Amino acid sequence: MATRRAKISVIGAGFVGSTCAHWAASRELGDVVLIDINGDAAKGRALDLHESSPVEGFDSNITGGSDYALTQDSDVVIITAGLPRKPGMSRDDLLSTNAKIVKECAEQSAKFSPHSVLIIVSNPLDAMCHVAMKASGFPRERVLGMAGVLDGARFRSFIARELDVSVEDVQAFVFGGHGDTMVPMPRYVTVGGIPLEQLLSKEKIDAIVDRTRKGGAEIVNLLKTGSAYYAPSAAAVQMAEAIIKDKKRYLPCAVLLQGEYGTKDLFCGVVAKLGAKGLESIPTLSLNSEEKAMFEKSAASVKELVEAMAKLGV
Repeated sequence: MATRRAKISVIGAGFVGSTCAHWAASRELGDVVLIDINGDAAKGRALDLHESSPVEGFDSNITGGSDYALTQDSDVVIITAGLPRKPGMSRDDLLSTNAKIVKECAEQSAKFSPHSVLIIVSNPLDAMCHVAMKASGFPRERVLGMAGVLDGARFRSFIARELDVSVEDVQAFVFGGHGDTMVPMPRYVTVGGIPLEQLLSKEKIDAIVDRTRKGGAEIVNLLKTGSAYYAPSAAAVQMAEAIIKDKKRYLPCAVLLQGEYGTKDLFCGVVAKLGAKGLESIPTLSLNSEEKAMFEKSAASVKELVEAMAKLGV
């Protein structure tokens, strides 16, 4: 009896979306569908990616188009659609336009895959999670935001470069909203099991924390005509893999908090356990007074965006 393959649909065939499809297919997480308002572009990128499979040696069926019916019965839907940031533009500037785009994507995804888990990548991320949850009608376990994995990866890569060690030995995570108020957590960082504070001075740690907060803007300013896509897409696919393979991984991501860390009815980045059900649990970490204050400030920033969306009627 044939075993059903997992299915991952990616909404938005731009740089982030098509690279998500690439990572997912190359890891053989399942069959991949790429959806875009420009159906021919989605078909073309899907076909190009499929044609690379004999060379790279992965076996995934990759299709594309504009019809959401192609996404029928997806296990995971990754929503990347929306306008990217440009130099001088904050994630918040994208609010109104991207809210309308994400609303439609979430509605259509839920229609054809009512049991799927949604992973939101579109910015401003935490606010877009609220849009997707309302539009889909899904419970909080099945609407997640990709933020902490990306911000944590930036944090880890900067630490590894500073210490000239393998990134594999650096464990770190970031809390809070996906923006300038994010909360990197150096007190919890280890390098090969050694606390970071025993390896770097406070000044160097503070500099890395600052660079992590500005990591997305740094790339936007260098690219001039776009924003990051390799790391964001890899982060989203790591979350998808944890869900599809029921890996029970602790990963930092945006989830709807219901009293955890003193926050209620708000998507914000924390460490969460991801498995086949999507969000499975949220471990409560001990925060010192400084970390707690920064987290509350970040949550307040997310709340402002959500309230601004309400005023805009989106």
